[in-house]
Amino acid sequence: MKILDKYVAKNFLIGYVIVLMVMMGLIIVVDLFVNLDEFAEPPKQISQEGEVITVEDGPIQVLSRIFIFYTAQSALYFRECAGFITVTAAVFSLGRMTKNNELIAIMASGVSLKRVIAPIIILSTLLTGLLIIDQELIIPRLANKLVRTHDSITGSQAYSVWFMEDSKGSRICTGHYDEGTATMTDLAIIIREKISANKWKTKGWMKADRAVYDYENKGWRLKNGRYDKISSDIQNSEMQFKPEPRTFYISDLTPEIVPLKRQESFLELLSLKQLSALEKGARTKDLASLIAQKQNRITDPIINIIMLLVALPVLVCRDPKSMKTAILKSFLITASCFAVTFICKMVATEVIFNQIRPEIWAWLPVMIFLPIAFIEIDSMRT
Repeated sequence: MKILDKYVAKNFLIGYVIVLMVMMGLIIVVDLFVNLDEFAEPPKQISQEGEVITVEDGPIQVLSRIFIFYTAQSALYFRECAGFITVTAAVFSLGRMTKNNELIAIMASGVSLKRVIAPIIILSTLLTGLLIIDQELIIPRLANKLVRTHDSITGSQAYSVWFMEDSKGSRICTGHYDEGTATMTDLAIIIREKISANKWKTKGWMKADRAVYDYENKGWRLKNGRYDKISSDIQNSEMQFKPEPRTFYISDLTPEIVPLKRQESFLELLSLKQLSALEKGARTKDLASLIAQKQNRITDPIINIIMLLVALPVLVCRDPKSMKTAILKSFLITASCFAVTFICKMVATEVIFNQIRPEIWAWLPVMIFLPIAFIEIDSMRT
């Protein structure tokens, strides 16, 4: 690596670290300021009898709750801000070089400005790998913590679950689910069989006084469990119920997935592998959301690189006096790319012209702004 490449790369990395810390810190401070009373509130639990119990705690527990909450939430904040962090770091490094008239000296030595921005593009591509690692590895593992409220203690929540569906199509209900012990009380499961794409047949239902998840065997261990199978008596045309004892129910509805599925936006917290597994048994109305999420996993890193490519040619200006205008212009271009991407994600699952095309909406920002990026790079005054 040449001296110039090392210098540009160093400036960009310093700017990246500074912007990352400032932006993440700002988001955390603002959110903490708004929700400080939630953290200070004593957390509440629901007993097996349905009564609300207030858990007493002190300042140490409050600080611990704040630290645990924002440590997990930082993974989400980084995912949402990764593109802007990269662009702002490029603004920081190139603005500093322009202010010191370094770009003019580089051009006077016969080096093209395209060669100057090459290390920034390469490093940005590598740093995009952090976004992929964050989305595919870190966020799915922290998903059960990311859906918690500001005033909840990790692993202490208890609530009821109604008609939660697993990959086999069965519906799970419980009047009391304890996250800390991964235990369901008064469990009832409606066992269903898939007949066609949109049709299900109820085979029976399973009941148990208590169910505890067994990680080794990947299922729920039942206490006093029984299975009531529905069978049809053709001669009498009557439905007969035949109870059978059951001690175990195999299901992919793990204690980590239960709090996720209670949230409407739980698909955003799953990895590409988990989305692919859900897509196999998905219903028609959920299939569009799954496809949109899968496509967004691919397009989001590409769009972050495109936002940088669109902004860089504008930032490479030789006159320090025009730097403010260049920064404003690059910000507007980047913001427009972000806005178009956001709008496309919002309408990806909507019916437009009697069709639902989540793949097209996911790739539309790439198709719009990638040619713009190439045109701007080609028209750079180097």
